[in-house]
Amino acid sequence: MGAIEPIHILIVLIVVFLVFGAKRLPELGKSLGSGIREFKKSTQELHRPIEASVEEGSRAQALIGALPTEPGTGSREASAADVSASRHDS
Repeated sequence: MGAIEPIHILIVLIVVFLVFGAKRLPELGKSLGSGIREFKKSTQELHRPIEASVEEGSRAQALIGALPTEPGTGSREASAADVSASRHDS
């Protein structure tokens, strides 16, 4: 029931032919094609900045991971212990 079968496509094409006529079909095809091209172009333009920021973020993560850490300051447990110790000293 939910799948589009070839007979459904044929019926739609016949109805379009009857409504618009043979003279208007090439014009409709051209305008539909140019609309699809514009849509693809717009979506590609939107994807470029997103992909660039994702690439930039992965490069930054790689650089952060490559940085050497000093003993006791590179882990969250150590910094949490330092914070709790400084609270108890006050």
